Amino acid sequence: MTTRPSIDLKAIARDAMETYGFSPRFSPAVEREVGAIAAPAVPHGVRDLSSLLWSSIDNIDSLDLDQIECCERTGRGEILVRVAIADVDASVPRASAADRHAAHNGTSVYTGVETFPMLPDRLSKGITSLLPGPPRLAIVIEYTVRTDGSTHNGKIYRALVRNRAKLVYEEVGDWLEDIGDPPAIFSDVPGLEEQVLLQHEAACHLKRYRIEQGALDLETIEAAPVMEEGTVTDLVVPRQNAARRLIEEFMIGANGAVVEYLGRAGVPMIQRVVLTPKNWDGIVATAAEYGWRLPKKPSAKALSKFLLRRKKADPERFPDLSLTIVKLIGHGIYLPLEPGEPPYGHFGLAVTDYTHGTAPNRRYVDVVIQRLLKAALQGEETPYTRDDLENIAAWLTDRERASEKVERFMRKAAAAVLLEDRIGETFDALVTGASEKGTYVRIVSPPVEGRVMQGEGGLSIGQRVRVRLVRTDPYRGYIDFERVGR
Repeated sequence: MTTRPSIDLKAIARDAMETYGFSPRFSPAVEREVGAIAAPAVPHGVRDLSSLLWSSIDNIDSLDLDQIECCERTGRGEILVRVAIADVDASVPRASAADRHAAHNGTSVYTGVETFPMLPDRLSKGITSLLPGPPRLAIVIEYTVRTDGSTHNGKIYRALVRNRAKLVYEEVGDWLEDIGDPPAIFSDVPGLEEQVLLQHEAACHLKRYRIEQGALDLETIEAAPVMEEGTVTDLVVPRQNAARRLIEEFMIGANGAVVEYLGRAGVPMIQRVVLTPKNWDGIVATAAEYGWRLPKKPSAKALSKFLLRRKKADPERFPDLSLTIVKLIGHGIYLPLEPGEPPYGHFGLAVTDYTHGTAPNRRYVDVVIQRLLKAALQGEETPYTRDDLENIAAWLTDRERASEKVERFMRKAAAAVLLEDRIGETFDALVTGASEKGTYVRIVSPPVEGRVMQGEGGLSIGQRVRVRLVRTDPYRGYIDFERVGR
């Protein structure tokens, strides 16, 4: 009896990184440089806010924490939001070995099998992380949330901060939605429960206001592998919940405040942009399949209203509709913006001014934005020219798309490993794509997408179908089905 050789998913992940132009390992020069780094000295004039009740909400295993938050209620029912962003630039000077590696890769890549961090762990999970522990340097962004959800941007400044509690999305989300107990740490940190409730209140105001302005409430399925001792044991879909929405809303608000500050300071910047959808006609046709009429010209408000109705009417199939809409809208990109130029806007978020500046441990564009901010705060000359920003924006747009391809390929590779012993089994499935490029279905359990290689004729998006698994290939990311019956 012969045994099948085990699949080394980590090796596949490293190969995928190299295929798409990433450096999966840090060079000896980076390792030497980072090994000699000490915690940065505190510059004169930096405010000490370490006594405030800062906390973070992230994944249970996340150690590369970029931001922490705290709120306080002000007059007239308004809520002052403070978001502290890790001061990565203080430990990663421009043109250093670590900076060159980060600039090349552009982002951390999370494959579910292995994480390829943009910065070495000694930085991103240590010196530059806002994990609970001693006070750390940060950039603090303030804005006030009015009762109607609109915001008034306040100050931005450097400060010392200290994370008092590392909270977890699932625990906080379940508690906020009344399906779980309060996190145990609430009993150890006086005032933390009330603080998180205040943050939740502010986030609800922000979300409601953006929806009214036409923000798109999308929900896609991206199953991540569960690994035990190097083996894929399951695929899970992280559930969007109140805690994730809280952090999303706070970061959108903080990024908007950064753009406004840089604009007032007359500093060129990089904006995060989703222009009008690349295929609005396709979105109109998709809505028409559900008996819904959208206007001929792109309208975020009209599309948002359609999506909200569909989510309420058919929550099970809403993720697949969301994925279709996401593909028709097109990718977000980075573009440089000179002072005084009109902002590009972000179609999906219903905001005019937006950037990425709240995750400098994980994304390089955020490090660039942080350097622009610090120069403006200190009255120094901007560290990047328009040409610099144009080149950086183009490169980082490319790197983001490449990282998405690596992560998508590895989800398929992990799913192929999980299903390799189930060849010949039949599954209930939903058609997620039907075009000249091929017909694709997502089976219900485990939530895996694959191509229909036989019997695909006549299938259309959203149709329920029964399929049989005929082949898996982890090395090519292939999962192939055939249609069963009619």
